[in-house]
Amino acid sequence: MDDFWHLIADQLQDRVSGPMKFRIVLQPLMATFLAIRSGWADAKSGKDPYFWSFLFARGRRLDLVKSGWESVGRLFILAVVLDLTYQYLVQPSMHLRAALLVACILAILPYVALRGIVNRVAAHLIKRPPAAGTAGDGGRR
Repeated sequence: MDDFWHLIADQLQDRVSGPMKFRIVLQPLMATFLAIRSGWADAKSGKDPYFWSFLFARGRRLDLVKSGWESVGRLFILAVVLDLTYQYLVQPSMHLRAALLVACILAILPYVALRGIVNRVAAHLIKRPPAAGTAGDGGRR
């Protein structure tokens, strides 16, 4: 198992400066765009932040995974394909586990981290009028 992590560390270091390095920036940017879009939609519909809900809403985890996969699934698959292409062009062998890990780091991690943050920020930006008879109008009509 230590060999696997050593291999991953070496390969990640090579990916930053080697050919196809554009994806190291492009994929997290795309994940950020998708997270902003999904987080804004979550805030509009009044949903809780994504990762927080995933951790603590046991009955809804499958729905949350489906929702996240609908948003970032294609980007994840693209990240795997690009990493396997990189491995084919540059390295003597191909490692699917390494490609999956890199795809998670470049696509899934930024998406999950930012979707909840965007939700919280957007929820504060969206102004909702107070309901009648609440503290917002002092109970007067």
